Amino acid sequence: MNRLRIAILTHSTNPRGGVVHALELAEALTDLGHDPVVHAPDAKGTGFFRPARCGVMSVEATPFSGGMTEMVETRIADYVRHFERPGNRRFDVFHAQDGISGNALATLKNRGLITRFARTVHHVDDFSCARLSALQHRAIVEADAHFTVSRMWQAELGERYGLAPVVVGNGVDIARFSPERDGSEPALRARLGLGAGPVILSVGGIEARKNTLRLLEAFAQFHVLHPQAQLVIAGGATVLDHEAYRTEFFARLKALGLPAHAVIETGPLAQADMPTLYRLADLLAFPSIKEGFGLVVLEAMASGVPVVVSHVAPFTEHLADEDVVWCDPFHAGSIANAMATALTPALAARLRRRGPLTARRHDWADTARAHVATYARLRENAYA
Repeated sequence: MNRLRIAILTHSTNPRGGVVHALELAEALTDLGHDPVVHAPDAKGTGFFRPARCGVMSVEATPFSGGMTEMVETRIADYVRHFERPGNRRFDVFHAQDGISGNALATLKNRGLITRFARTVHHVDDFSCARLSALQHRAIVEADAHFTVSRMWQAELGERYGLAPVVVGNGVDIARFSPERDGSEPALRARLGLGAGPVILSVGGIEARKNTLRLLEAFAQFHVLHPQAQLVIAGGATVLDHEAYRTEFFARLKALGLPAHAVIETGPLAQADMPTLYRLADLLAFPSIKEGFGLVVLEAMASGVPVVVSHVAPFTEHLADEDVVWCDPFHAGSIANAMATALTPALAARLRRRGPLTARRHDWADTARAHVATYARLRENAYA
């Protein structure tokens, strides 16, 4: 197939699932002989959270005043301003990974500056703000082709919007995420203040979608039986506003009276630290109630870490009973019981062995190949 020039647009340079997906997709497309460039508004001016083996473009992010709605509208305008310049539109295909970039491409299409664009819908949010809901809707329905990462969201988009997106899945870099220790573990253990454990890891920050409050309640129950246990909440870089939920979380944490350092919030970590952090964990607890796919589950499994995960789609699409320990994410007792079960010695050893084998089934090259036919069709229609 002829080499494709592809503009892949994402919402930020932070280490979030959609941004990870965009960079990994672009690197795999580069390996297939195409020419992708990942774009993102760069609010800090520091570039993407990790180096990339593909083209990247930091889009100037202008200051804004107000809340989340104003931020979203400002970043849409930043993208439009960037692509108004003819030299920045020299691509065969434009591909939005989120609502901000999807709205920008819809505006450019309506103005005749581009002809068509694709959109990946990782998941659909529930916004209380009517303006944000309208922008989310527009970013989906005005795209000319659609991708999603799971069959659950493929069905959801069909039911809500009458769409038939291509399921492209996700992958994991098994060279980077591995059980093999590299000597970095003691320094990170000391820096984070990790003790004898068990260390329960949560990745994604403190958010309602990540179900962090119920995880905290579950950990408090687990801590009664394991008084040296620590809950490490890593990550959390986001463009969305989770302050009300965070306030509720920390009020509950205070009320529970857990010992100091029983719960550690690391905030966003350097990418070099993440493989090490997985290896330091005894368990990944991921009782999320809404995900497009759940990339961190694959990263933990590739690292040989037992996983507790919600018994809901999309997890049930690509994980089997032998791969993980399931929980009911709406009941803290179920999460706590699953954590205790996953750490029983025989089961934990089996999960540590099985995890890397399961992770190897998810290859970014397969994800990239799943895009190419749609990209080619968009290019043909663009030049028709």
